[in-house]
Amino acid sequence: MEKQIISKQRVADHGEVLTGEREVNAMLDLVKQETERIESRFLEPACGTGNFLAPILERKLAVVEKRYGKSQLDFERYAVLAVSSIYGIDILEDNVRQCRERLFDVFESHYRRLFRDKAQDNCREAVRFILERNIIWGDALDLKTRDEPRVPIVFSEWSPVNGSMLKRRDFTFRHLVEHGDMKELPLFSDRGENVFIPTPEREYFPAHFLEIARVQQ
Repeated sequence: MEKQIISKQRVADHGEVLTGEREVNAMLDLVKQETERIESRFLEPACGTGNFLAPILERKLAVVEKRYGKSQLDFERYAVLAVSSIYGIDILEDNVRQCRERLFDVFESHYRRLFRDKAQDNCREAVRFILERNIIWGDALDLKTRDEPRVPIVFSEWSPVNGSMLKRRDFTFRHLVEHGDMKELPLFSDRGENVFIPTPEREYFPAHFLEIARVQQ
């Protein structure tokens, strides 16, 4: 039987009950088109170990593999983009570590199966670098990190430019959720509709997606 409670103490302390696979897939099927759109962004504010985020990434990478599986560079480029579209917050540090590792394993299973000995460590490093910044140990209620000193949560937007380049812009989560138009306008849209355009806290020069772990520490 699928385990949905890790311990009674965690339920009492944090209200932690993991969502079952059947329920997850039923909910994701309600937005099936978005889960299969490589660049469509998802944020889970209580991500746990990734019960929602891992299946979303699986769906995205299945599309990447179908479209670009015959070209290693294209697969790497779009797989990294898929990973960069996944965001999560959890109040428990062990959940955050497991979620990052679980998402990396989803990527690695596709990557290694397709390219075996040709798989590159710099691509793996790029994925780990993005996951470190996209899956945050924090509190989605007070919008701050849980590690000391507690500071506002910052998320990075990763946007493809000029083929293999990624543009990174950092935004405070508080600024995103407290904006008055958030209920009406989507964030970071790539589909042409009106959007709320927040002011970034920091912008980085575009970098090759395989080099971001080295040049954007």
